[in-house]
Amino acid sequence: MQTFSGKDPMQPAFWDQRFEAQFMPWDKGGVPQDLQEFVRLAKQPMATLIPGCGIGYEAAFLAQAGWDVTAIDFSAAAVASAKAAIGAWAKHVIEADFFQYQPAQSLDLIYERAFLCALPPAMRPAIASRWAALLPAGGILAGFFFLDDSAEASLKGPPFSITSADLQALLLPYFELQEQRAVSDSIPVFVGKESWQVWRRRSE
Repeated sequence: MQTFSGKDPMQPAFWDQRFEAQFMPWDKGGVPQDLQEFVRLAKQPMATLIPGCGIGYEAAFLAQAGWDVTAIDFSAAAVASAKAAIGAWAKHVIEADFFQYQPAQSLDLIYERAFLCALPPAMRPAIASRWAALLPAGGILAGFFFLDDSAEASLKGPPFSITSADLQALLLPYFELQEQRAVSDSIPVFVGKESWQVWRRRSE
């Protein structure tokens, strides 16, 4: 079993060690079907931010579709891995801290993929308020949420699951739920507990 000295997922070193060792059980190795469908049905390209982008498959996919996408990660090793993996689209990946990053233009979409569940539950209010701050009224938060309604679920991680009720309580002050469905192509760590959801930013 792989062991690491880094124990705090709030520190870049935690993720650096795992990317450098190519230990990435959260890595799907491609673009999820629900995101592909979302892009296919979109009326126009959307200015998109991907926090905690990992290997960056989705960044390359969106760039190829003509979308203005920026993928960020605070792990230098993750950024290096993503740039190497997506080659010609590497310019869309930058090293940055989500809580400090300022986009160059107004966003239409924040894409969530294993970012909320990567950080400890205590960080959830800060993540949700930052999503809300980065998106204008009508902006979209769309992606995948790791749900588990068992009482002890969120205590183990990463990934840290969240209950359906807690996710609603977290997001409803800022967003309206537009769409949700079970995910059919989850990786093993998320299978049966992953929900694709689309939320629209409320007006202030």
